[in-house]
Amino acid sequence: MRTARTAHTRRHRALRGVAALGALVAALSVPGATPAPAARATAPTFTSPFGVVSRAVLAQNRLPGTTAWRIAGTPPGLMEGFANTDAATAGQLVTLYVSTTAATWHVEAYRMGWYQGTGAHLVWRSASVPGRVQPPCALLAATRTTVCDTWSAGLRFHVGTTWPSGDYLLKLVGNGRQASYVLLTVWDPASTATYLLVSRTLTEQGWNTFGGADFYQGTGACAPGASTYPPCNRAYAVSLDRPQAIGLGASDFLTNEFPLVSLMERHGLDATYVSDITLSEHPGLASHHRAILSLGHDETWTAPELFGVEAAQRRGVNVVFFGAAALVRHARLAPGPMGPNTLIVDYRDSALDPLNGHGSPWQVTGNTWAAPPTNWSATSLVGELYAGYVLPGQAPAPLVLWDAPRWLVRGTPLHRGSSIPGIYDSDIDHVVASAATPATLQVLGHSPIPLAETYTNQGAWAGYTYGDFTYHTDPASGAGVIDTGTTNWICALSTCAASPAAGALLSRLTTNILALVGAGPAGRVAPPVPNAAQVVPFGS
Repeated sequence: MRTARTAHTRRHRALRGVAALGALVAALSVPGATPAPAARATAPTFTSPFGVVSRAVLAQNRLPGTTAWRIAGTPPGLMEGFANTDAATAGQLVTLYVSTTAATWHVEAYRMGWYQGTGAHLVWRSASVPGRVQPPCALLAATRTTVCDTWSAGLRFHVGTTWPSGDYLLKLVGNGRQASYVLLTVWDPASTATYLLVSRTLTEQGWNTFGGADFYQGTGACAPGASTYPPCNRAYAVSLDRPQAIGLGASDFLTNEFPLVSLMERHGLDATYVSDITLSEHPGLASHHRAILSLGHDETWTAPELFGVEAAQRRGVNVVFFGAAALVRHARLAPGPMGPNTLIVDYRDSALDPLNGHGSPWQVTGNTWAAPPTNWSATSLVGELYAGYVLPGQAPAPLVLWDAPRWLVRGTPLHRGSSIPGIYDSDIDHVVASAATPATLQVLGHSPIPLAETYTNQGAWAGYTYGDFTYHTDPASGAGVIDTGTTNWICALSTCAASPAAGALLSRLTTNILALVGAGPAGRVAPPVPNAAQVVPFGS
C-alpha cells in the first residue's frame, strides 16, 4: 500500500533500478537455463526442476541480446511520452505521443528477458521523426485528472506479427541523447501457456504523479485544518494517456517486475504476458493457464479482474502473489477523452463516488475492498492481510522459514529456522485471526521486524511485528495460493539482493514455487499442512 512515506522509497528504488541495473544479471546466480533433452526434441514443453519449460521461450532467449536498452544516469533535455494502449496484440497499430526538445527522435522496441544475461533483445527500430515540445496537458478538474489529449501523435507502428508475448520497453531516443521509456505488454489472446504474468498498470498509474495528483497525493491546499487520510487533494481518477513520472517512464518495472521476468526467461519457462487492464477487459483469460502470477506490488484491482481470477481458482488455477498489499485498492475502468477504458477511477471514499447507491456495489470505490459497500476481505483469496511497511531508510529484514516443506526447499540447504537476509522491505503482509482466513493456511515464513523500523496496524509482540509467507489451497478445486508477504521479494532476486548468495537462494525458492504451481492444482501435488495455530509468539 502506498503512503506519502513509502512513495519516496518506491520512486528512489525505481530510479535506482534504471541507473544501476548492471548488477541485475550478475546477481541472478541460479544456474543457466535447462537445456532441452534430445529425446524430447519434438515436445513444445517439458518439466524441469525450475518449472514447465517452453522450447519456444528457450529459443527466443538464444537470440542476440543487447544492453543498449539501458539508460545511464540522467539524460539531457526533455523526452517523455506515452502510448495509446498499455497492451497490444501482434499486428495491432500503436500510437506514440512524445514531447521532446530533440530535433529528431526514434523508438527502439526491446523485448525484456534473459538473452545471454544482457536483459533484452532488440526487435525493431523506427526511422527518425521530427521532435516537438507538446502543449500543456488538460486537467479534468472534477476528478483532478491529468490527460494529455492536447498532444499530437508523434509516431505510429504496428506490433510485429512475429513479436512474441512479453514485456517490452519502448526506448525513445533523441538526436541529442535525450531518452526515456514507454512500457508496452504484448499479449496473445489464444495462449494457453502454463504461467500468466500480469503487469500492474492499475497500480503504476495509481501512483503516477505526472500532472500533479495521483490517488495518494495532490497539489494545492486542502480545506483549512484538513489532515485526514487519504489526502483531500488526491485525484479521484487517473488517466492512462500521460507519461510516467518516475523511472524515466518505466515506473517501477525494473525493480518490481523485471527480475522475475528475467529469471523465468533464463530457464525458458512457459510464460505468457498480459496487463491487468487487459485482464479486466477479458477476465476469462485467467482460466486458460495453470498459474496466475501477481507481481511485485499489485495493490489496485478491478472487480472484473478479481472475478476472473476467482473463477480460475475454482477451476484449479493456482495464484502466486509475489508481493505484499495485493488487492487493497478497489478501482474501476471508465472512458476518457482519448478512448474507452482509459481512466482508472478510485474515489477511495464511497460517499464521494457517484455510483454509490446506484447499480452494483462491486463498482463503487471505497478506500479498500473491505470498506462499504463492497465489504470483501482480500484475506479470503490472498490468505493474509496487508499489515504495514518497513520504514524508509531501514535495512530490509531477513526471511525466516517457519516451515520448510520439501517442495519449497528442494535444491537448497535451507530448513525450518533458516533465514535469507535482505528480503522483507517496503509493504508487508501478516496472518490475522479472521473468519476470512483459509482453514488450509500453512505459514511457510514468519519473519520478525523491529517495531522501531516499521509502521504496522496489525499488532506487536515484544518489540516486533511479523511479515508472513503463506500457502493455502481451495478445498474443492485444489488450486494453490501462495503469498510471499513482501513487496521486496522480486527486487531481492537480483537488483536489491543483500548478496549474490542471498539472491541465489531466493531465486531457487522462487523456481521451486513455479515448479509446484506449474504442475497443476497445487493441493493435489503438495497439500498444505495447516499450522497457523502453532505459530509463536501466539497470535503473531
